[in-house]
Amino acid sequence: MFQGQFDLETATPVETAIPDLLFERGLYWASGRSGVVNLVAAHKWFNLAALKGRADAISMRREVAEMMSDVEIATAQREARAWMTSH
Repeated sequence: MFQGQFDLETATPVETAIPDLLFERGLYWASGRSGVVNLVAAHKWFNLAALKGRADAISMRREVAEMMSDVEIATAQREARAWMTSH
């Protein structure tokens, strides 16, 4: 059970945290933090972050897309649409 205190003055609202979390997932896959670079997953998460209002995700998505084939981009876009419909 939580027994601390919340600092409501510095707390981040959930609505603004979601684009940051999506962007972080994009960075995770683009950078290979897992040990594997997955450009399809990175594009997907940057795309979602951009859709949720994270402006810098647009340039990251574009940078990742430059290293991908058309088929990979289409796959990432399909995965992003699927995520949006299930969340």
